[in-house]
Amino acid sequence: MAKKHEARENSAEAAQCLLHAAALAAEYISMRNYAAHLPKGAVSFIEVSDNVLEESAVSDDVVSPDNEGICESRHFTENGLVDLVEKTAEYLGKAQMYESMLQVYKVIMPILEANRDYHRIAKIHQRLAEALSRIEPTLSHVEDIADAWFSPLPCADKRCFGTYFRVGFYGNRFNDLDGVEFIYKEPSITKLPEVSHRLENFYSKLYGMENVEVIKDSNLVDRNKLDSSKAYIQITYVEPYLEGWERRRRATHFERNTKLSRFVYATPFTKDGRSHGCLKEQYKRRTILCTQFSFPYVKTRCRVISRESFVLTPIEVAIEDIEKKTRELAAASAQVPPDAKMLQMVLQGCIGTTVNQGPLEVANVFLNQIELDDRGKPIDKFQNKLRLSFKNFSKKCSDALHKNKQLIQADQQAYQDELEKNYIEFTKKMAPVFGHVVGRKLKTNEANGIAESSIICQPTEFGTALEFGPSTAV
Repeated sequence: MAKKHEARENSAEAAQCLLHAAALAAEYISMRNYAAHLPKGAVSFIEVSDNVLEESAVSDDVVSPDNEGICESRHFTENGLVDLVEKTAEYLGKAQMYESMLQVYKVIMPILEANRDYHRIAKIHQRLAEALSRIEPTLSHVEDIADAWFSPLPCADKRCFGTYFRVGFYGNRFNDLDGVEFIYKEPSITKLPEVSHRLENFYSKLYGMENVEVIKDSNLVDRNKLDSSKAYIQITYVEPYLEGWERRRRATHFERNTKLSRFVYATPFTKDGRSHGCLKEQYKRRTILCTQFSFPYVKTRCRVISRESFVLTPIEVAIEDIEKKTRELAAASAQVPPDAKMLQMVLQGCIGTTVNQGPLEVANVFLNQIELDDRGKPIDKFQNKLRLSFKNFSKKCSDALHKNKQLIQADQQAYQDELEKNYIEFTKKMAPVFGHVVGRKLKTNEANGIAESSIICQPTEFGTALEFGPSTAV
């Protein structure tokens, strides 16, 4: 199986095949011998993959290794285990999973030390030194203003560990697969049309081209509308999904792209049945899928065993859009070494003349009428969150402009001036939207003798941003 994966250049999956073989060997070796230098079983490889627990001999009906003809292969010896681990590490290196190489070598180091095989130990350290030196240092930033932890900066680590797609099968022609969903792991930077074309061709050869149809959206499939004589395939791009506590623990790019068993995709919709509508009509259904095993695995697809979905209201969709642009700005500004072209492209997408209407329209739709509490904050938690998102967005725009000013050449000064002008216009146009918020706050401040003119300040030069509220407000 590992050789077949190798032929298809699936190095991560080939490594998983040998890892499971090593875990199985370790499990049976531990049943025979309890020496201190030997691994405690399959669980010794848990740092590399959660899936190795499949090889644990935890059942009463497990065949005893002492029975004749059982576990007589050379792999079920100390030397055999060492060979399996070294082959696993070789494939991990090809898959650029250098961190996992360190973990698998840790399992066999005590064996080599007990056997005083210092020459082999030296070679392993040489391989590790070469592999670990290829890992780029983790550059961290605060991904979301509400995060109490740092996240790895996107694109700082150039490694790509795969692209994922949800594939659903519908129709009687699929027999037992009817209604079953899978997550497919594809090579890096695989596009949706490539996967769709490949699967359509494959099943067309089985059932006939006229009997296979690809569903081209991610909406819930209404089986009553399907032709029972046809085979339907629904393919959707998905992304790895991590809860907040998982993102806090997974501090590196590698950790956030391995041991993946949950994936997410979003489906835009409106209540009248259209996919897209105006801002106040745009809803989004977010679906989280959980797979039977975690990726990477010995196979390139895993069955979906559970799903949950929830609907985002229009204002929540707007908050997500603003936060996404803010993250893009923060990532582009923190890039090391600085990438002026990327920074300018992101800036243009945020405060360019052609897109300036977007954030302003969001504010007009969702923040035009706000009820405030005694502290001057919106009573509605989503309005308050959107208000804070805008403040953070404006701050990141300012930071990005300052960064870009340091990077540009003399011949780009006119472009910089245009961006600064757009930013000033953006903050000016936002001021009336939030003017009533400031005005309501003045009523409480007047009692303290604070003049209205000392609080309301229109931006007149670059860098002066409209104050939407304290950045730590919740």
